[in-house]
Amino acid sequence: MQEPERKPYGTMVDLLELQKYFICRHLREGDIAVDFTMGNGNDTLFLSRTVGPTGHVYAFDIQPQALENTRARLKQEGAPDNCTLICASHHLVRRYVEQPFCAGMFNLGYLPGSGHKQLTTVRETTLPAVQDAIDLLKAGGILLVAVYPGHEEGRLEGELLNGYFATLDRRRLCCSRFQIVNSPTSPYFFLVEKK
Repeated sequence: MQEPERKPYGTMVDLLELQKYFICRHLREGDIAVDFTMGNGNDTLFLSRTVGPTGHVYAFDIQPQALENTRARLKQEGAPDNCTLICASHHLVRRYVEQPFCAGMFNLGYLPGSGHKQLTTVRETTLPAVQDAIDLLKAGGILLVAVYPGHEEGRLEGELLNGYFATLDRRRLCCSRFQIVNSPTSPYFFLVEKK
């Protein structure tokens, strides 16, 4: 048996690559996915390519600039024409997504590069959005929620979600948390898998 390729000494865990690894274990071409926090379109592009031209991605953000940035990025990268970009809060997901989906991604916090760090996701809409996302998630589906505890609202969102996920029935849902423990203000993510 061939030995796996070793990474260079000093290479750290890449949480973004880990997130993609988990999503790709659940999401296939032709599936439906939801990006609950569009931002600059990085996750939307990843989901669009993963589900391919026969799949579909719904992407949410409250800032028109996020839609413009994402639309431009999808075009520039030659993404399939399979995305519905929605200028609305993620907690309104049920108004726009009626069918169950296979994968959902939340990247909480503020729009990177916007200069508006005071405009962030907030607990009052994040928790209902996550609850609806879990309800809409197909059996065998996955939900990924990235948290940024380096600012106060991000820290509080993370604490709220951690408490909520801890109450869910483990016979129906597997909830995990991935965090670099010796860097408490670094981003981390929750993973919810529906059985």
